[in-house]
Amino acid sequence: MLRSRAPSPATRAVLSALIDAAHAWSHGYELCRLTGLKSGTLYPLLIRLERQGYLHAEWQPPEPGRPPRHAYRLTAEGHRYTTQIQAAAQGADHRLTRPA
Repeated sequence: MLRSRAPSPATRAVLSALIDAAHAWSHGYELCRLTGLKSGTLYPLLIRLERQGYLHAEWQPPEPGRPPRHAYRLTAEGHRYTTQIQAAAQGADHRLTRPA
């Protein structure tokens, strides 16, 4: 039996930041800034999401004054997964705020 776990708040924050970016590439520094996560939390999470098939990752060439950077964006499966967990969270919020 496959066991599913609810995504952590850090995972939800990263996925939300990436879905807000639509199909644009996001860099690790930008994701740290948007989510408030430290790099020691963010990068292992990004690696795990990429291995699960939820993210595309690529090295982008250097720009003047900048080294090459690793960039991330959601795959189609990542979009579906993020939409599902956001809908589930909204449903939970609705159940919590509905009068008894």
